[in-house]
Amino acid sequence: MTSPRATAEPRANELVSERSTLRLTGVLLLGGFLLTIVATLFHPAGHEDDHRAIFTKYADSDAWVTIHLVQFIGVLIALAGLLVLYRTLQLRGEVPLLARFAAGATIVTAGTWAVLQAVDGVALKQAVDAWADASGAQRAIRFADAETVRWLEWGVQSYFRVLLGLTFVLFGAAIVATRVVAGWLGWVAVLAGLLTAAIGIDVGYSGLESHVQDLAGIAFLLAVLVFAVGMFVTGLRRRDPVAAAQR
Repeated sequence: MTSPRATAEPRANELVSERSTLRLTGVLLLGGFLLTIVATLFHPAGHEDDHRAIFTKYADSDAWVTIHLVQFIGVLIALAGLLVLYRTLQLRGEVPLLARFAAGATIVTAGTWAVLQAVDGVALKQAVDAWADASGAQRAIRFADAETVRWLEWGVQSYFRVLLGLTFVLFGAAIVATRVVAGWLGWVAVLAGLLTAAIGIDVGYSGLESHVQDLAGIAFLLAVLVFAVGMFVTGLRRRDPVAAAQR
């Protein structure tokens, strides 16, 4: 006959695992996005769709490749946090199919992000440098080349944002369904997903500069911050089943 203690031990271990994975989710999300934000502070900025002016700033940037490499690493760290969250959802096992879709969307988003950073962080820099160094008739040709790379960046940026939005929406829905954490955190994730998807759609129509992107971008960052901190705090405050059993 199985003792109550033996029956309780697997559930206790599961809850301890949830605590650690939720904390790790919060740390990775928060750390990854903060690293990306800090790197972005050093990114040349201005009127993004005034190509002649912004390309001049890009050509003058000696830290361009480094900035984008740090951004690349930062977002991958944050996405790794979502994959850790997938592990928590797996432990619950209540919506395995939805959780798998969320994890799959995360992986596709990471791949799209890698393409975006290759286009923006390497190809665009080479194109604008070639334009800046050109003269005569070659200068106009090089400028057209740089604009083509820029438009490719728009396209990848648009789809990356939409995929990132889908990822957050799926994870938010999984949280609401399983109640692995407070349901409102799931709705915050859904909100973050809708905001960044809206930015992606707007990029497809407006390029990289619009009031919609400015406002939605700030709201998205705040939503992700709340979500990440909420995950970390939930992991800290989740009751330790071993300690509770000893009371």
